[in-house]
Amino acid sequence: MGRGAGQSVKALRGVALVALALSLTARPGFSQETGPSGEPIPVPSGVTVRWFETLRDSQGSAGLTLRFRFVAPEVAAPGYDPDKAAADLQALCDGYVLPRVPMMGPQPAELVLDLADRVVPFGEANEAAVQFFEAYSVADGACVWEFY
Repeated sequence: MGRGAGQSVKALRGVALVALALSLTARPGFSQETGPSGEPIPVPSGVTVRWFETLRDSQGSAGLTLRFRFVAPEVAAPGYDPDKAAADLQALCDGYVLPRVPMMGPQPAELVLDLADRVVPFGEANEAAVQFFEAYSVADGACVWEFY
């Protein structure tokens, strides 16, 4: 009996090491950083967009909501308008967000994307910040714009 129990502990320890290794190599889309991170993400308008954070929220109006927040200082520049923001957010959803939505477990009912000219703590108002928001659902492997 002692030998079997030791083998079980050893096997569990191996599983724990694999789980730890996977968590350490996980895509950055589900960790929180203190500021924008990674390489710029290409968007149609050509502004420099970087991922800031991803928040998981079970309190969304439609159920589980994933919020992806991005920073691009150029969105405050003259000439950057809501039409450009809509195209950029659609591209971010299809090209950056969808590959980072977990394939296992509860699926999000809603994806909310935030594109801002600066880091604004979630839930805080900042009248000086320029921010664009869009909400999407996922259908047939693509982001579908939803009225927000």
